[in-house]
Amino acid sequence: MSMEYAIQARGLSKHFGELRAVSDLDLNVPRGQIYGFLGPNGSGKSTTIRMLCGLLTPTTGSADVLGTKIPGSSSLLKPKIGYMTQKFSLFGDMSVRENLQFISEIYSFPRADRKRRIDELLEKYDLIPQRSQMTDTMSGGQKQRLALACAVLHRPELLLLDEPTSAVDPQSRRDFWANLFRLAQAGTTILVSTHYMDEAERCHRLAILDRGMKVADGTPQQLQTETGMHILEVIADDPYAAQAAIDDRAEIASVTQLGVRLRVLIAERHSDPLEIVRDALSARGVSGTTQMGAPSLEDVFVAVTMKPEDRAK
Repeated sequence: MSMEYAIQARGLSKHFGELRAVSDLDLNVPRGQIYGFLGPNGSGKSTTIRMLCGLLTPTTGSADVLGTKIPGSSSLLKPKIGYMTQKFSLFGDMSVRENLQFISEIYSFPRADRKRRIDELLEKYDLIPQRSQMTDTMSGGQKQRLALACAVLHRPELLLLDEPTSAVDPQSRRDFWANLFRLAQAGTTILVSTHYMDEAERCHRLAILDRGMKVADGTPQQLQTETGMHILEVIADDPYAAQAAIDDRAEIASVTQLGVRLRVLIAERHSDPLEIVRDALSARGVSGTTQMGAPSLEDVFVAVTMKPEDRAK
């Protein structure tokens, strides 16, 4: 394995009977970066993470995670990784400090350093006021900070996060990502799955998964410049009528309403996308303004996950 990468996977697949949860996945996750998995529920994000940390055995393919072969001696990997699940999985009838103490014992953290490390984490993750509180009574954001503190207590080289912000408010999400950037800056490699576009944009690199397959991989900026689509914005007095008119044209790959605006995707092989949309509106007598737009990560996601027949339009 190259020292440049924390994770390298080749042909990684997982089947559950007839269901192909993950198919022929290749990954290169650079060390010290935040690498994102973006995809809807059922796209294979959680299954992939569980294979990479040794909780699931791949049906085919293999991975090298921090120098440990998967499948193989996953027990050698466990002290090097931290894992945070989507569902809060700590002990609700124990206090914050007791949970941290218990985790320190699980990881055989040096006894002489446990109190110092726990105090450090309580301060770093703003949990000092809750240190004696039962975790069942904590808010979603507080539980999230505690779960992250437990996941990094033993100073792992690799942190695996499975949709960690799905149950918290926007401010807690922003605070959580600030903590992730600090960890990455200190050298921790982070693999995080999400279905939030704004979170995916924060990653240094990301892979988009769809129906168990990787359909795009790169930096957010690279992916946005390589959609293969013209992006247009339409503002109309009657957006519903405008959408119906535009959708009727064979060249239209996708049209989505965002408030009072329509977001239109047309394959780049069509040389005059503005004329296509304006003609469609004019033919139905719909008034509106049409202009070219800059691609967003959501446009990328729509483009790479659309049906082949729509992408070929």
